[in-house]
Amino acid sequence: MEIIAYGVLTDERPLLEFAFAKEFGDRHTLRCLELFLTPDTLPTAAGREVVLTGANDQLDADVLRALAAGGTRLVAQRSTGHNNIDLDAARAAGLTVARVSHYSPHSVAEFAWALALAVNRGVVRAANRSREFDFRLDGLLGRDLHGCVAGIFGTGKIGAAFAHIAHGFGMRLLGCDVQENPACRDLGMTYVDADRLFAESDLVSLHAPLLPATHHVVDGAALALMRDDAILVNTSRGGLVDTDALVATLRAGRLAGVGLDVYEEEAGLFSFDRSQEVMTDDTLARLTTFHNVVVTSHQAYFTRQAVGAVGLAARAVEPSSRLRRARAPAWPGPTPAPPG
Repeated sequence: MEIIAYGVLTDERPLLEFAFAKEFGDRHTLRCLELFLTPDTLPTAAGREVVLTGANDQLDADVLRALAAGGTRLVAQRSTGHNNIDLDAARAAGLTVARVSHYSPHSVAEFAWALALAVNRGVVRAANRSREFDFRLDGLLGRDLHGCVAGIFGTGKIGAAFAHIAHGFGMRLLGCDVQENPACRDLGMTYVDADRLFAESDLVSLHAPLLPATHHVVDGAALALMRDDAILVNTSRGGLVDTDALVATLRAGRLAGVGLDVYEEEAGLFSFDRSQEVMTDDTLARLTTFHNVVVTSHQAYFTRQAVGAVGLAARAVEPSSRLRRARAPAWPGPTPAPPG
């Protein structure tokens, strides 16, 4: 059978094709499209029993009903997040939905650290200056992170990987989660409530899922607890942070730096080229004006190892599969180079 994948990036395509061929051989074929699944692109899915989707695809009730009417039986999401899928509507339409339970935690944890270091040492600002042959150090004063406190909100696989790196920097560790991670305890992490984590941390990194209980967990009250010279990093879900409250905090001259790889209104923006358009999102536009803020477009997962593992979501397409088979473990070693 031919399976169609939507929203496939140029660098992602060979890795998906390699993982797909490795899993299925010639039993199924994969057709990769750069376009996203929307009501306008629905005709491309007609007659496909299986579609592979991503976080930017539109999978509301109308689209899901149309997919089912066109013969689709399975929607396999190439990400852990599935906020864009109306699960109740999928169930009502008789569709099975699968997702990737996890992929390389190191990809996200390492990128979170890239953001933390970039804002701490003004790397982006310095690089931009260098392009203009301005080599002054004014405004680039950072600080040693050794001996500082890293507060990790969410200590699952990614949070634990972030904690390991923080431990290597010689930082003290605070954690907040509904369930303690023994691996983090072994690193010397002290588990505290959210208020204490925000108040005592020099660096706060978010690694929690977006749930009703975690929506806007970093709100005005939480930001007020944070130190004026603290750093905030979010590589998890945009909705964890109240962006309006964050802008107000930055306008007040508080926080040493903010690194955001996600944004609560990123749908329709991230993964698209909007450079020739007027930016109508005033909040995002304001965020990008702060010299101590670095915004990237949801790329923390984007490594060869992680994308290759995400490709294993294709396992769910076999008729004998169950939802659990969508789990995508990391490659046992370096990601093999795509053929050719």
